[in-house]
Amino acid sequence: MPPPAARSLARRLLAPVATLAGVAAAFAYVGTVDPNEPGHYPVCPLLRFTGFHCPGCGGLRSAHAFVHGDLPTALGANALAVVGYGLFGALMALWLIRVLRGVPMRLAISPVWWWGIGAVLALFTLVRNLPFGSALAP
Repeated sequence: MPPPAARSLARRLLAPVATLAGVAAAFAYVGTVDPNEPGHYPVCPLLRFTGFHCPGCGGLRSAHAFVHGDLPTALGANALAVVGYGLFGALMALWLIRVLRGVPMRLAISPVWWWGIGAVLALFTLVRNLPFGSALAP
């Protein structure tokens, strides 16, 4: 039987490793099944019914290009998603380091940050749907 410290570390590692495995599986699937070919994924409902690109439009194409190492195409499909991939990677690294040190991971984001994130998403959506922001459209 493993010592209690090893069991405790394994138990603490379960959540971040399972999260990382789930995201890696999703990226592997999107990397394998090309979203550029019609019929593999559903169309964005906002785009279909209004013609406007939501902040997530192009996200699957961006993930597919990112998995294949094509950063310019990934940025062209959805630049905000690529920023999100980087933030997710940094957050996962922080979570794993804290788990290894035995420090609990707590994310307490103040309402000001949530409003700021919402404002960035709204601004990104607005700009990518205007003629001068067409470079941000997928």
